[in-house]
Amino acid sequence: MLEKIRQTAAYISGKTKIRPHVGIILGSGLGGLVREIEISDSLDYHDIPNFPVSTVKGHSGKMIFGNLGGKQVVALQGRFHYYEGYSMQEVTFPIRVFRELGVKRLILSNASGGMNPGYQIGDVVIIHDHVNLMPSNPLIGKNYDELGPRFPDMSEPYDPVMIETAAKIADSLGYRTHRGVYAAVSGPCFETPAEYRYIRSIGADIVGMSTVPEVIAARHGNTPCFAISIVTDLGGFEKVQKVSHEEVLKVAVAAESKMTAIIRELIRTLK
Repeated sequence: MLEKIRQTAAYISGKTKIRPHVGIILGSGLGGLVREIEISDSLDYHDIPNFPVSTVKGHSGKMIFGNLGGKQVVALQGRFHYYEGYSMQEVTFPIRVFRELGVKRLILSNASGGMNPGYQIGDVVIIHDHVNLMPSNPLIGKNYDELGPRFPDMSEPYDPVMIETAAKIADSLGYRTHRGVYAAVSGPCFETPAEYRYIRSIGADIVGMSTVPEVIAARHGNTPCFAISIVTDLGGFEKVQKVSHEEVLKVAVAAESKMTAIIRELIRTLK
């Protein structure tokens, strides 16, 4: 695994002069942040050694290098999911490569289902904690001390300073936002009404099929994380609402400008 990480990072470093300080992972329908980046280089996942390939609609499959908010960044326009058939190690492989490239901060976005009765479709949720309901964990198996400790601390999976800063930015822009707990499930089917109610009962406000494995891998390597979600559907309430991936993408794209503005200004504040 270490050899593959180093091989991939060496290939990427040879294709760009950017030495990224911030890594960004863009979720379903949220790839528009790339338009804000002063792009220097772009690599197709297909061309990167050892790299998985995104297979989901709304995930372009490109690694973008450039400048955003005065910082050098690398962005994944399309992420990888456990439900695509990848192992957890494959899902989180880009996070390991980011660290090898010198990334010091990780910013993630996703689309989610809302279960908190105070949430509305299109709301932005700043994630402050999570519940891992996936059937596996990216740290299962041999631990490589070069990547992190056998038993990493997860008392602060999401960086409190970035959370506070992002909340202030959102307030200054007049955006309706919340701080919430994200539950990660394997997918790919959307949740049943009973599952929504169960996940809400154990303390989660939103639910999705990504983010948590990547955060676990990043925190394993002591990389601070920030994650933001757009509520694209609601579940677990008295009135049952049907959900489709097309509708999720539609809502995500409509609310994308809010997420983009918050991330851009957050990156501008980073040291």
